[in-house]
Amino acid sequence: MHYREALINDIPQIQVVRNLVKENKLSHPSYVTDNDVEDYILNRGKGWVCEIENSIVGFAIADLVDDNIWALFVHPQFEAMGIGKTLHRIMLNWYFENNKEKVWLSTDPFTRAYEFYKMQGWKEVGTYGKGEAKFELDRETWLKKQKQ
Repeated sequence: MHYREALINDIPQIQVVRNLVKENKLSHPSYVTDNDVEDYILNRGKGWVCEIENSIVGFAIADLVDDNIWALFVHPQFEAMGIGKTLHRIMLNWYFENNKEKVWLSTDPFTRAYEFYKMQGWKEVGTYGKGEAKFELDRETWLKKQKQ
């Protein structure tokens, strides 16, 4: 497994992973365009990918503009290998190195992602959109979690 920053050339493979996931699926692939992904990794924040044999099997994108985690997805065939946890760690270390105090995300409450975020120290703070759980994580909690 190789982790690195996401590049523009990665967008087609990022889209494949995003559209193959079993949970938190897009109701239509056109809702997240290539231009959206490009904007998030070049202008709004940064993204990272995990590659196995030159194929992207997971990715994560943090948004410094709206202080949120825009994406964290792993190809279904590569779940439960620690890829999501590693991408999560890389992304949040970078996020908090950019002098941010708090970050948020939302996810469907009836998913493994929901449980994953709780285990990573995120606090559920309400709902977002159409019934998604909204989570927040502050710098102090993240730094403490990294020392455990």
